Amino acid sequence: MLQTNLKRRAFALAGVASALALGGLLTACKTPPTATVPGAVVQAGADQPPPAPREFRAAWVSTVANIDWPSKQNLTAQQQQAEAIAILDRAKAMNLNAIVLQVRPSADAIYASNIEPWSEYLTGTQGKPPQPWYDPLKFWIAEAHARGLELHAWFNPYRARHNIAKSPAAPNHISRTNPAAVKQYGNFLWMDPGEESASKQTLDVVLDVVKRYDVDGVHIDDYFYPYPIEAPNAAGNAAALDGKAAKAELDFPDQASWQRYVAGGGKLDKPSWRRDNVNRLIEGMYEEVHHEKSWVRVGISPFGIGRPDRRPPTISGFSQYDKLYADAETWLQKGWVDYLSPQLYWPVSQTAQAYDTLLDYWIGQNTQGRHIWPGMFTSRIGAPSRDYQPQDILQQIDIARSRPGAGGHVHFSMVALMENRKGLDDQLMAGQYAQPALVPASPWLGSTAPSAPKVSAARGGRLLKLNMTPGKGDALYAVWTRYGSEWRFSVVPAAQKHALVTDDAKLGEPNAVFVSAVDRLGNESERVKVWGK
Repeated sequence: MLQTNLKRRAFALAGVASALALGGLLTACKTPPTATVPGAVVQAGADQPPPAPREFRAAWVSTVANIDWPSKQNLTAQQQQAEAIAILDRAKAMNLNAIVLQVRPSADAIYASNIEPWSEYLTGTQGKPPQPWYDPLKFWIAEAHARGLELHAWFNPYRARHNIAKSPAAPNHISRTNPAAVKQYGNFLWMDPGEESASKQTLDVVLDVVKRYDVDGVHIDDYFYPYPIEAPNAAGNAAALDGKAAKAELDFPDQASWQRYVAGGGKLDKPSWRRDNVNRLIEGMYEEVHHEKSWVRVGISPFGIGRPDRRPPTISGFSQYDKLYADAETWLQKGWVDYLSPQLYWPVSQTAQAYDTLLDYWIGQNTQGRHIWPGMFTSRIGAPSRDYQPQDILQQIDIARSRPGAGGHVHFSMVALMENRKGLDDQLMAGQYAQPALVPASPWLGSTAPSAPKVSAARGGRLLKLNMTPGKGDALYAVWTRYGSEWRFSVVPAAQKHALVTDDAKLGEPNAVFVSAVDRLGNESERVKVWGK
C-alpha cells in the first residue's frame, strides 16, 4: 500500500456489547408482519423477512513499518495478541465483516514459514520469532472467525527490503539465498519479476499459506515493479499519489533478465515483457489458489488510475500500466481476480483523479462481473497535510452504494478506525454501518446453497436462546428478528452454536425469528422460522 507518515495510533480497547446479545444492537427496517408456521422453511414468494444486506466492509491492517499492527516491534506475544483482539473487537463493533492482514511485508513472514524468515516488524530482528512463541496468522484467523469476520492474507509480491528496515537480512532471506533474483533500487531491495525464481518464490509463499491456514482470501497489493524514483534515496509512491510521475526516473535494473529473454528469442518490447512477467504471476496465482481451495477468493488492490489509452478524458496522472507494469484491466477481463480493490485515494472534488469517475471507470472494465470493492484513504483523516474530513469517506461509501457494479469498500488503514479520527467511527455506526452485512456472494466459484439450518429456540425470562447445530460448510448464521413490524438483522459465527435474542426495551419480546445458514462463498440457505406467534 502507499505508505504514509501519519502519527502513530494509540490502541484503545473498545467497550463492545456481547456478540450474543443480538436484539439490542440491530437497526430496524419496516416491513409487514408474517404469519408463517413456526419451524417451517420459508418458501420463495412467502411472507418473509427482507433480503440480507450485502456489502464487503473491510480494513487493511498493515504490518510494514508497524503502521497498524503490532504498534511497535519487540512486544511480547501477549501484548501482540491484545492489540490484535482490540482491532478485531473494533471491527466487529463497527459491523465490518473482513480484515485484510499484511502477512508478507518484504519477502518475510508474520507467520511460521519454512520459505521465508520471520518479519522484523514483530520482534525488531528479521528471523526472530515472537516470544513466547506463537503463530500470529493462526491466532488472527481463529479470533477473526470467532467474531464472524473474514480474514484475507495480504502479500507484497516483490518487495524484498523496505527502506526503513533496520535489522540485517536473515540467512534464509531471498537476498541471501538467491541474490541474483534481487536488485537494489534506491534504498529498497526488489525481487526482479523477470527472474523466474523470484516469481516462483512469491507463488510458493502464497500457496503455502493457502494450504496451511484457513484464510478466506489472498490479497496482492500495488507493488509490482517499484514506483519510479528520481534519485537513489527517493521513494516514488508519494509523487504517484499526487498524480505525478518522477521527473527523471531511474530505470529498474533488470538488464540481466531482459537480455536473457531477448537472447532466448523473446519478441515483446521491454514494457510489454515487464507486464507479461506480472501477468503470468497473477494468472498462475489465480489458478493455483483455486486448485488448492476453491472457496478462497483472490483479490488485488492496484493503484487506482487506469491505463492512459482507456481512462476518461478528465483523468490524468501517474500510470500504473506504464510505470508499475500492472495491467489490471487485463486481470479483470481475463477473470484472474475474484475482487479488485483499486486504490481510489482521492476525493470527489479532485477532478483529475476524482473518486467517482475512477470508480465508474473500473466498473466499466469489469466485463467478467467480478467484485469491485474500492480502497479509500481513510487515514487521510487527521493527516498533517491534505487532511480529509469524515464526510469525504462517508460520501465515497454512498457513491459506491449508488453503483450496482460496486459491492463494498476497504479502508486504508485500520489505524484511522482505531483512533476514531474526527468521530468517523461514531458517524459510520450511526449511519452506513448501523446494521451488519453479509459479504457479497461469488457465484462463479460455486453457487450451491447450504442446507437449511437446524435451530431450536427456548424462551427464558427476557431472553430467547437460539441453539444451532452446525451443518457442513456453514460459516455464518443470518438472523432476522421482528419486534412489532420492525425487522432487525444480525450475523452469528457458525462456530458459536448459540445466540441470545433480547427483548426490546420499548417494543418488548420478538414476535418472529428467522435463521438461515451462509457458506464461505456467501451462498445463503432457505430461511427457517424458529420463533413466532
